Formats: sequence, structure tokens, C-alpha cells
Amino acid sequence: MLISKKFNNSINVQIGDELGASHQYMSIAAYFEGRYLKKFGELFRKQALEEREHAEKFIQFLLDAGGKVEIPAIPAPKADFASAEEAVSLAVDWEKDVTKKIYALVEQAEADKNYIAREFLTWYVNEQLEEVSSMEQLLGVVQMSGEKNLLMLEAYVSHN
Repeated sequence: MLISKKFNNSINVQIGDELGASHQYMSIAAYFEGRYLKKFGELFRKQALEEREHAEKFIQFLLDAGGKVEIPAIPAPKADFASAEEAVSLAVDWEKDVTKKIYALVEQAEADKNYIAREFLTWYVNEQLEEVSSMEQLLGVVQMSGEKNLLMLEAYVSHN
């Protein structure tokens, strides 16, 4: 086995977090689609798929490293939002939290002197820059336009 049991357990927790993110993004997609904002829905469906792919990468890493995959229970996502801003704010907060968790995994890999794991996690570190940045930009546009101009935002999302 190329990873410690402690690191294996931490990766399993992260798999659950990635799948939880996928569920949350599907819930946000449904919120927007329920408000007839198809492009916003598509954007969050795409995010949901990306989060599932992140989980799959972690699963494959555990299998390749001789670890044991134990997918934890996934809590139900938040389904009701007072506004588009609240929904997108949740996504921003989620991505910032995931970034902290990825950093903690990097620190654990370094403490274990597990350079294979450290190298594997580099992709996630870089990915989080894109994830946080894109969600913060979307939130900024939502905040600038306001709830009354969501149809204009739908057009904005269509062109990005």
C-alpha cells in the first residue's frame, strides 16, 4: 500500500465531500431550471458532473495506491434558496471550503512524506483556483445585476 491508513481515510472523506458537492450543484441547477433559467441550470449541471469526476479521480487514486475505498454517507443538499445570490453564494462558500480541505490533504501527504500523493493533489490545488475564481465572478455578476435582471444574466451565462 502506497498510502497510510490515516491518509486513506482522509481521501475517503474527500470522496464524500466531492459527491456532496455534486449533489449540491444538482440542487442549485434544479433551483435555476425551476425559475426558467436554463443556462444557469446547465452551468450548475456541468459543475455537478465535474465534482463527480473529482470523486472518481480520488477513487482511482486509492485503488492505484492499494488503498480501500469506503464512500461515506452523503448528506442531503440544500434545496431551497431565497434568491439567485444565495444559491451562488453557497457555491462560492463550498468551493472555498473544499480548497481548505485540499490544502489539509496536501499537508497530510507532506507530513507522511508521500510524494506520490503530493503530486496527485497538485492537480486539485490548481483546479481549486479555477473553481473559486469562476464562482466568485459569477456571484459578482449576480450581485451587480440584481434579482430583477436574471434574464440578462441568463444571456451572460449563454455567452461564457
